[in-house]
Amino acid sequence: MNSIMGALFFCMFSVLLLITGFFPAVSFILALVGVLIFFVILLIAILLVIYIRELILKDHRPPVAGPIVNQIIHFNRLFDYHTSLARKYSTFRMITPSHSEVYTADPVNVEYILKTNFSNYGKGEFNYEIMRDLFGDGIFVVDGDKWRHQRKLASYEFSTKVLRDFSTIVFRTNAVKLALKVSAAAVAKQVMDLQDLLMKSTLDSIFKVGFGVELDTLSGLDEFSNQFMRAFDNSNVIIYWRYADLLWRIKRFLNIGLEAELKKNIKVINNFVFELIRRKRELMKNEKLDKGKEDILSRFLMESEKDPENMTDQYLRDITLSFIIAGKDTSANTLTWFFYMLCKHPLVQEKVAQEVREATEAEDNLSAEEFTAKLSEAAVDKMQYLHAALTETLRLYPAVPVDGKNSGEDDILPDGFKIKKGDGLNYMAYAMGRMTYIWGEDAEEFLPERWLDNGVFRSESPFKFTAFQAGPRICLGKEFAYRQMKILAAVLLFFFKFKVVDESKEATYRITLHMDKGLHLYAFSRL
Repeated sequence: MNSIMGALFFCMFSVLLLITGFFPAVSFILALVGVLIFFVILLIAILLVIYIRELILKDHRPPVAGPIVNQIIHFNRLFDYHTSLARKYSTFRMITPSHSEVYTADPVNVEYILKTNFSNYGKGEFNYEIMRDLFGDGIFVVDGDKWRHQRKLASYEFSTKVLRDFSTIVFRTNAVKLALKVSAAAVAKQVMDLQDLLMKSTLDSIFKVGFGVELDTLSGLDEFSNQFMRAFDNSNVIIYWRYADLLWRIKRFLNIGLEAELKKNIKVINNFVFELIRRKRELMKNEKLDKGKEDILSRFLMESEKDPENMTDQYLRDITLSFIIAGKDTSANTLTWFFYMLCKHPLVQEKVAQEVREATEAEDNLSAEEFTAKLSEAAVDKMQYLHAALTETLRLYPAVPVDGKNSGEDDILPDGFKIKKGDGLNYMAYAMGRMTYIWGEDAEEFLPERWLDNGVFRSESPFKFTAFQAGPRICLGKEFAYRQMKILAAVLLFFFKFKVVDESKEATYRITLHMDKGLHLYAFSRL
């Protein structure tokens, strides 16, 4: 340690000599470079001192796995990097200049964070600052009264029969549109990017269910909505990047690099969402909308009339984006990995297709519209193996691979490790799905059967299977998401077989768990 500090002192002393003119004939540009080098070395020195101090402390803190900047090095495979660390330590931490980011794959710790001591582990100011430029005061970012208010509104909406029936109609309609797109590719024997089609289909669904808008991105004709989708997806990646980039605030201030791109993306997003709110409000003025109106935004706008001071257009914008990310990315990501796993396991694909046929009692000569009419609630509920296969996909590829909280006070986790006020607490859903001490020696295998007991789906503890969170923040749209995914999957698998274009290639992910470069498949008619 002394030799390292000595070398750093020598470097900084040399730079100071350079800056102050002790070296002759130094140009102004060289002096300016010297200043920059000095500050870089100073920053490295500070980080190194903090890191070494935390490394040598013996105070029952979680083991140190490295500095937070390690995540930049492993950014393109971040969740597999977390998994490799979790195999060594079920709980560990990474060091930042201001605090530790603690990561855990221990279900007992997860239950403690999400339920037992829920009040101590909110999103916190650290997460809020990183995410608010995109998500504002949406439900996934805030704590306290704002979270409770949105949770109460959303809880009511998702529990209504009106919304459940309306969303089912929308899912069936968009499943037909998707099937027609896939059919055209199958007839032409063309390669298709199923991930792109699923992203557009689920976006269309959430806009219709959530906001009463026919977006129709599947047609590819609405460039305004396509720009919105690209801006939204890119912004999500940049927000993730902030967690590893210690200089993002400086970049935002200078409006350079990814932060400049984020600013442009948010402008596109805001223009789209504010226009959506304006049009919906105008429609409500011109029409007599009663309390039975199906879409969620109409109901929220009616609430805003009762409380215009708090439910401003900006607040409605933040709520709207939360619904979009919850309704589009989660279902589309899961379905993308689901079809990829079915292609890797053709016997599972056939078992799901056979179950769909038996549950619906459908004949071969049906059109897509006729088949979706057979997807009654009872028929969908019979699809236990499909439900298990989707759940197994979520176990291995959870829509939220890592979820972060923040410690409000000093604490001690059930495994005995000390947590300091301000520490980040992250449970690793992606890594947890691959831990043998949670799922057994076959943890990394795709086995829908692990969820079945005599052919009937058997759920696991939400603190072990964390894809939908748990405790007071458990996902309100869980049943909504399963219904959408099962309807889309049932329609596609009744009519088509799927095969990946390159069977030797393993799929990789982007940081949002989108499949990198898409899911390129061939579809073949079953009928």
